Amino acid sequence: MRGKLITFEGIDGSGKTTMLRRVARELERLNVSHIVTHEPGGTELGVGIRELVLAQEMGPITELFLYAADRAEHVRRVIRPALEEGRIVLSDRYADATLAYQGYGRGLPLELVRAVNRWATDGLLPDLTIVLDCDVQIALGRKRPARALDRFEQSGSEFLHRVRTGYLEIARDEPERVRVISSAESEEVTAHQVWEAVAAILRT
Repeated sequence: MRGKLITFEGIDGSGKTTMLRRVARELERLNVSHIVTHEPGGTELGVGIRELVLAQEMGPITELFLYAADRAEHVRRVIRPALEEGRIVLSDRYADATLAYQGYGRGLPLELVRAVNRWATDGLLPDLTIVLDCDVQIALGRKRPARALDRFEQSGSEFLHRVRTGYLEIARDEPERVRVISSAESEEVTAHQVWEAVAAILRT
């Protein structure tokens, strides 16, 4: 039986990684076979790509194709094999991130980004995408001050507003796949809502 791909999205500081880890712990407790992965950097090649895109200045189109290369390798080497083994795949970011960041955020044509995503993923869509949503200022306030900000975090609140808008537009366009969950509530409240969404997909 084919596994399921569940992706976690949101602007930096939205809580997506925290929620993914909580879901992974619950799957572990329930003895459900799963893997946890992320983009960019979910493969050996992807680690080098991640270092490039987070540290080096480059144009939006360069970003787009580097992320596409990372995703193509990720799908081929990690995601599809796990799904074929019947495992649950939890991914911290996937194709929606590119549409939100490079499309809505950087201003690249949305149809171009969608086309590149289709090629990079070989048409593989998530069974469920959870978008953790919160106000940009709340998200910025959650960032750890001791850690140097990466290139995207340095882009400013206006950029993150566009990205957040992009995620909400994606959810409106694909309500059957994408579930928006507010992360402005307490961690426990948010985690409960996230698990309800995941559990519903696992039952199908």
